[in-house]
Amino acid sequence: MLSGLSKWLVDPKRNPLAAIHMKTISNRLRKYGLRYDDLYDPMYDLDVKEALNRLPREIVDARNQRLLRAMDLSMKHEYLPENLQAMQTPFRSYLQEMLTLVKRENAERKALGASPLYQRTLP
Repeated sequence: MLSGLSKWLVDPKRNPLAAIHMKTISNRLRKYGLRYDDLYDPMYDLDVKEALNRLPREIVDARNQRLLRAMDLSMKHEYLPENLQAMQTPFRSYLQEMLTLVKRENAERKALGASPLYQRTLP
């Protein structure tokens, strides 16, 4: 029951509030030329860092370029021009498949009792 309710709450096709939220997030990401996957922080989640290391260099470079452009626009208190905003695809995913694979591998390693590939240490 709870699982069905939670799926309904986050599905923009079934819940009008989720659709409004998705549209709002999409508009805000378009203003800076970002994608939703750009918001994942590799310093916070080591699985994201591993997934980014496995992606092709061109995809990671494009991500870094989008992040630098967004920071520059934010510092200048500006947005992308309207014609460039229309070309943006904020929900085209490039990281989710690899992130799912990394999380599945980590879960398998944990189930088998193997040591993790990486551990966070304090300097």
